[in-house]
Amino acid sequence: MSLTPHAIAKMLDHSTLQPYLTQEDIRKGCDIALKYDTASVCARPADMKLVASMLHGSDVHVCTVIGFPHGNHLPQIKLAEAKAALEDGCVELDMVLNIGRLIAGEDGYVQEEIKTICDLAHSRGAKVKVILETCYLNDEQKQRACRLAAAAGADWVKTSTGYGSAGCTVEDIRLMRRSVPAACQVKGSGGIRDLDTVLAIRAAGASRCGVSATEKIMAEAEKRYAEGTLREVRDGQGKADTTGGY
Repeated sequence: MSLTPHAIAKMLDHSTLQPYLTQEDIRKGCDIALKYDTASVCARPADMKLVASMLHGSDVHVCTVIGFPHGNHLPQIKLAEAKAALEDGCVELDMVLNIGRLIAGEDGYVQEEIKTICDLAHSRGAKVKVILETCYLNDEQKQRACRLAAAAGADWVKTSTGYGSAGCTVEDIRLMRRSVPAACQVKGSGGIRDLDTVLAIRAAGASRCGVSATEKIMAEAEKRYAEGTLREVRDGQGKADTTGGY
């Protein structure tokens, strides 16, 4: 099946999460997202007011991260961070679950923390993506994390922060897609730097990608579309870079 560049753009959460970015860099990131009409701009919590003002009136959603990047904040701190982001205009929250508690088997703690954030977000009309940080988990832990997140009301499960020891893989996308109900979506992030990787994880079941290489990916999409070669791929073709980082 053929695709359009816009369909690719609507898979992309344009990420502006690097710690060294200035406010001018955030503005430039919003301009890139607006140019291509991406799904969202995923920026740091302190950038939410600026991002919300830049994206106002557009179809590009305002997104931030909660408990980023290690996930071990106190639950009340994550909740306060989420409240502040929502008040600043955020409509999508990418929260890192408590990785250590998950590994320790403290499923009730993990699920309740996610549910608290989901309940708050949903009461404000916002959505939640739960970051597993798959590089630190075995397959059983990844599956359990997916089940807990879905049961807590998560709208997406997400592979990685982009700042762990490795990033997204096609195999993890497949595993996560099998581990959540149809109503819960899957997002890949970390090491997604080209169109082929986007197409590969799309085929494996992802509906969103966290990327900072938006311009490169969209240039590839537009070139192939003009050539008539921008098409869906079958699952199993392509592999994401696992070196991490946006």
